[in-house]
Amino acid sequence: MSLTLLALAFTALLVAGYRLYGRFVAARLGLDDDRVTPAHAKQDGVDFVPTKPFYLFAQHFSAIAAAGPIAGPILACQNFGWAPCLIWIGLGVVFIGAVHDFSSLVASLRHGGCSIAEIARERLGTPAGRATMAFIWIALVYVIVAFADITAASFARGTEELEAAGVRFNPGGAVAAASVMYLALSVVMGLVQRWLAPPLWLVTLLFVPATFAVAWLGTHTSGWLVFDARTWGLLILAYCALASVVPVWALLQPRGYLGGFVLYSALAVGAIGVLFGGYELQQPAFAEPDPTKPGPALMPFLFVTIACGACSGFHGLVCSGTTSKQVDRESHSKLVGYGAMLAEAFVALIALVTVAICTREQLRGLKPGTIYGNGIGEFLTLVIGRENLAFAITFGAMAFSTFVFDTLDVATRLGRYLVQELLGWRGWGGAVAGTLATIAPAALFLGFGAEGAYLRFWTLFGASNQLLAALTLLSIAVWLRKEGRGVAFVVAPLVFVLAITVWALVAIARKSFADAQGFDVAFANGVTSVVLLALAAFLVARAVQEFRSTPRPAHAHR
Repeated sequence: MSLTLLALAFTALLVAGYRLYGRFVAARLGLDDDRVTPAHAKQDGVDFVPTKPFYLFAQHFSAIAAAGPIAGPILACQNFGWAPCLIWIGLGVVFIGAVHDFSSLVASLRHGGCSIAEIARERLGTPAGRATMAFIWIALVYVIVAFADITAASFARGTEELEAAGVRFNPGGAVAAASVMYLALSVVMGLVQRWLAPPLWLVTLLFVPATFAVAWLGTHTSGWLVFDARTWGLLILAYCALASVVPVWALLQPRGYLGGFVLYSALAVGAIGVLFGGYELQQPAFAEPDPTKPGPALMPFLFVTIACGACSGFHGLVCSGTTSKQVDRESHSKLVGYGAMLAEAFVALIALVTVAICTREQLRGLKPGTIYGNGIGEFLTLVIGRENLAFAITFGAMAFSTFVFDTLDVATRLGRYLVQELLGWRGWGGAVAGTLATIAPAALFLGFGAEGAYLRFWTLFGASNQLLAALTLLSIAVWLRKEGRGVAFVVAPLVFVLAITVWALVAIARKSFADAQGFDVAFANGVTSVVLLALAAFLVARAVQEFRSTPRPAHAHR
């Protein structure tokens, strides 16, 4: 099948989903521009700030479009083939993922800009709110473990693509050097903005080109930062700890701003490659199981492996944590909530293509970050020429690590907030202790896990992340019921995702305990799976109780 035709059909599905089903969901949520949004009601110039929809969309999209929709489709395609991946990404994002994000955003708007955990506490009771916070914290730890391990692998090893091109530098060292210089550049930008206060156009003119220049400079400094994967994993966690406690203006805000340009550039390059590169699909549409090396079953692991590419509970944290505090009018939430999730599905499509155009021999031994970097690099050479392959692939791999750092920054800081709130730790000491409590489990996993251990964490990360989405929809369903509105459009995806993730977690727990040799990583994964299932069961029971106690009014909107 023609790759271009497939991509155009997928894009048409996303556009139709936004115009048709997005409108349907908006009607069920009852958007009303006469309502005063929290951005106006609590306007403080810091957190609650009315923002134009175009700018808010860009900020929200940059926050949610991280490494999940890249690594997930790449891993799933290798296990299951490209066809089931494409079908699930397309249908899942339109009917489940975008509905989750959109309804999470609107629910937060109607609750004064509160977080998902606070909405659960208000609708299901204080114990349920604390259980939700604990669930979120565990899910965030696995986000940190999975992404830190994948990034460490891309920093430690080179790529076969660059070796075949005959380059004379360490490919992994080049990506590591470029990524570290990018973070240092972000700190410099933050200091310049803080102390010199130049206009934004001047900052953009100076620092955005410098961001792309460090990808080139990385190829010339590839011997500076050469460590093994385990060392890089621990260094990345040290970065997470630092990023969690420093002021947002010093790192997170400038890093996010520069990272947005990397994200949109990678998207543009990916679109060029997919639509005009003339590549052929090399991976099978449906992968045949290897009897000598059995892998995960299509059901239920297709869904939790792709993870954020179709549905992500992490997005609900972003929707209710920062985005809901900036929505100017309720009608804007459709573009931001529903639309940005559809755009993330296009990110997943590009990632899927980078692996689908390669043969199994070309992919042997390569990690998701390397595969994505190679693919984006190949696409970029269509614009800048094949002679610049080294720079192109280094840029692609740096783009992936940029997305990862965005995820790690947010996940660690949110984990720290949750620990502080759960335990009542205040001040600077509480911030440091909350950060260490969040980083310590991840450090243990990475310190004792073998190279490539991310594969042992990924399905548990995906299952916990999507189960979080189901639990978020659970609280939203109770809220809508109490408001006298129809809940079928929320309950249907809720039941599907809940069933799939519980199925996956039970399978993960059984296999983990069977593989465990004492108190090792497998045993920890098994215990975590059981804890997540117990928390979910408690929240479902509370929701069912609340649901039954609230009769459905006759005038409810279906």
